[in-house]
Amino acid sequence: MTVSFHKFGDMFFPGTGDVKDIGEREGKYYAINVPLKDGIDDTSFTRLFKIIISKVVEMYQPGAIVLQCGADSLAGDRLGCFNLSIDGHAECVKIVKKFNLPLLVTGGGGYTKENVARCWTVETGVLLDTELPNGILRLSSLDVFRYVNVMLIAAPVYLLDIEISWLIDFKGLWLVLHCVWENLNSKSYLSTIKMQVLENLRSIQHAPGVQMQEVPPDFYIPDFDEDEQNADERMDQHTQDKQIQRDDEYYDGDNDNDHNMDM
Repeated sequence: MTVSFHKFGDMFFPGTGDVKDIGEREGKYYAINVPLKDGIDDTSFTRLFKIIISKVVEMYQPGAIVLQCGADSLAGDRLGCFNLSIDGHAECVKIVKKFNLPLLVTGGGGYTKENVARCWTVETGVLLDTELPNGILRLSSLDVFRYVNVMLIAAPVYLLDIEISWLIDFKGLWLVLHCVWENLNSKSYLSTIKMQVLENLRSIQHAPGVQMQEVPPDFYIPDFDEDEQNADERMDQHTQDKQIQRDDEYYDGDNDNDHNMDM
């Protein structure tokens, strides 16, 4: 079973991962794709992630989970176009960790390396139930200068704003800069995607094959006594099926030719 949450549409490479892509042949219904549009935020993403992943675990009952934490979904990524914060990204790790299943966590994409490093540092702390030291995620003044210049040069026309704010987090003060993309994921769109995915998941309980049923042995079939049959009544199909010898083929008696030959 694979589950993927990703940007889809607008000729975005590689162009695969539609919600209708559910696998083929024996793997049908075992590929779950959750296609998202630009600008999805923490609230929308984590809500959808929790609902779908919880249902996958319920229906598929995995023995282990491999979680790939690609960080190109973070706000401000050089190639990404989502509005996820590091906390929102790490919340998904917390959701999966709570299932208490064997868990292998890997990295993934991410093209603003400073943010990728911060994100994976936070998530390592989440996995180890470890509180991070003061100021470990603080941006340097050089990081701020590079970040602002890169984003102003590369910003598309539908970039709404560059936010600069001071936050107190992890017992330290750090500067947060991120791009705010317009969220094109409407409630109706996300609801439609959710319903389609859940409907596909309901099919996996029937996908593996036909249910096995026990065939009753011969002694369960009721016997009958020919002497007790009414000669005026037509023999039913069940009684006919029990006969394995033709009536005109064998003669059981003292004048049986086969019997005389054996003697």
